Amino acid sequence: MIIKDNERINTVNEDLRLIENKDSLTFGTDAYLLAAYLPKRSKSVCVELGVGSGVISMLALTKKKCRHVYGFEVQEAIFDIAKRNAELNGLEGCFTVLHKDARNATSADTCGEVDAVFSNPPYMKVDSGKQNENENKNASRHEVYGEIRDFCACAKRLLKHGGDFFAVYRPYRMIDLIAAMRECSLEPKKITFIYANSYTPPSLFLISAKKGGKSGLVIDKPVYIYKDGTTEYTEQFKKIYECCSFEE
Repeated sequence: MIIKDNERINTVNEDLRLIENKDSLTFGTDAYLLAAYLPKRSKSVCVELGVGSGVISMLALTKKKCRHVYGFEVQEAIFDIAKRNAELNGLEGCFTVLHKDARNATSADTCGEVDAVFSNPPYMKVDSGKQNENENKNASRHEVYGEIRDFCACAKRLLKHGGDFFAVYRPYRMIDLIAAMRECSLEPKKITFIYANSYTPPSLFLISAKKGGKSGLVIDKPVYIYKDGTTEYTEQFKKIYECCSFEE
């Protein structure tokens, strides 16, 4: 396995070794929370849109949350990293990384419709926020390769009727995401807000939606990452991190 000069290897939860490009976005809390949010369905076939390093898909596979994952990545350099990460962790047989724009993806790419789709999509519009000179980082944060509706439309094409879509997103764009979901026949079913502590507004939210589902939304109990006034993790977050799961 060749590691390039601008790359490093990190260990995630003592189970995975992760090649990361120093010039791209690295593994963070939002990615781990999305992996933890996925339910354990050991026989399911899933898709990740915007696979990045592949860490969310690989956590899902090693934690037996699915049987096979197809990961779409449009950026060639990042696609290459995800493919090598699958090989590094011996997951190439159950983690198929595809160099393709999700806007052009169809169920033919995944050998049929799938049980679940998940994504940590770019949350900033192209003309908003600070633009990063690094092309990979900029595309990971901004909707360069598709808006949130494009991700939802792709999920609609790939999912079976009754299949689930999972995402992690920023609260200030919550209405945009929910509107896009409903436009694409993905009915929001559960939302979980993530807070740094009890006296700050939520910084993230996790959401699940069902293709063709009936209306009815559950607001789950909030998750607090740090104990108030400290940098120490709460017991709630420790449990999620250790188990890679929100399930009791």
